[in-house]
Amino acid sequence: MLDPETKRELRRLAHPLKPLVQIGRQGATPAAIANIDRALTDHALIKVKFNDHKTHKQQLSQEIADATDADIVDIIGNTLILHRA
Repeated sequence: MLDPETKRELRRLAHPLKPLVQIGRQGATPAAIANIDRALTDHALIKVKFNDHKTHKQQLSQEIADATDADIVDIIGNTLILHRA
């Protein structure tokens, strides 16, 4: 769990980043989760864009975070910011 100050700093660092993974029509498939896991291994802080399933993004975000052992920094619009130390 991230404290508020750490979240604020991670949001600042994530601001210029482009989404590395996009969640489309099929949702959080095992392949999408594998891509997110790989991106977190390479970068530690990433953005994930929801192109579809926008109404379920809170639930999907938690599923993705649990599956990748990452922390949700924030969900801004349809973009999820994830961090894994």
